[in-house]
Amino acid sequence: MEGISHRMVSVNGINMHVAEKGHGPTVLLLHGFPELWYTWRHQIVALSALGYRALAPDLRGFGDSDAPPDSPSYSCLHVAGDIVALIESLSGGDPVFLVAHDWGAMVAWYLCLFRPDLVRAFVSLTLPFRPRHPTVKPIAAMRAFFGHEYYMCRFQEVGKVESEMAEYGAEAVIKKILTDRTPGPPRLPKEKPFGEDPKSIKLPHWFTEEDLKYYANKYDQKGFTGGLNYYRALDLNWELTAAWAGAKVRVPVKFMVGDLDMVYTTPGVKEYVHGGGFKNDVPLLEECVVVEDTGHFINQERPQEVNACLHEFFTKFVA
Repeated sequence: MEGISHRMVSVNGINMHVAEKGHGPTVLLLHGFPELWYTWRHQIVALSALGYRALAPDLRGFGDSDAPPDSPSYSCLHVAGDIVALIESLSGGDPVFLVAHDWGAMVAWYLCLFRPDLVRAFVSLTLPFRPRHPTVKPIAAMRAFFGHEYYMCRFQEVGKVESEMAEYGAEAVIKKILTDRTPGPPRLPKEKPFGEDPKSIKLPHWFTEEDLKYYANKYDQKGFTGGLNYYRALDLNWELTAAWAGAKVRVPVKFMVGDLDMVYTTPGVKEYVHGGGFKNDVPLLEECVVVEDTGHFINQERPQEVNACLHEFFTKFVA
């Protein structure tokens, strides 16, 4: 895209690809699964025009960044360590504004928990903070609540989901995931996990054939294992974060989500977000914005609303 520069940065033992545009206070944008830096294309352009320096990496395992093959290399300490090193490399260790979506938001919550000194303010899209359960590991809890076909549970078997995705092809898988608006916990049936014929799905107005081809080309090259490894490290993360059990996130936060979002419509999430639990765990939470008729990929589906939200929030912290 015009005006966006690209570079490779050596961080935390890997090479990380970063897209960048603009000058001013640094805004670091972290993508989710199955996405890339490209998910932030609208925010990069808008933020740079508003006087920010927008940085959007491909997280480890994605796009043009390195992808270690083993899931323990995707622990919360590894992925948060990547971002600490990236901030040190590109902003000299000065705190940044943080924006993150989906799995990127999970990484961001870990960063806020481990290194709040590096975050000026954080806007989380779609994913609220998830406090650590004191006794039950995440995958066991998910199986108990949502069953074996719940997508995070299905992602645990190394090679199985990759082979299913390969049968459909990257383009069909991405098309299915990015256009799905089924509320509640996503499931992948063992028979036809991504539907009858995802290629026949009509793209929404906010996601073009050009966008789809960009994603598909990168996943055809890299595969999905890097992204799946984040899910496969969930139980390891639970073990590694015992020292932070009960800890609160103490950075200024704004939360934004679509009312049709699959996370937001999962049982228990709305009660946590609006019932006081979220505010208790994140005392500096300022606002929860729910956007009507909007799904999971809110930064692509509703870029103008998201961009306005970011600018309005961040201006409070710019001298």
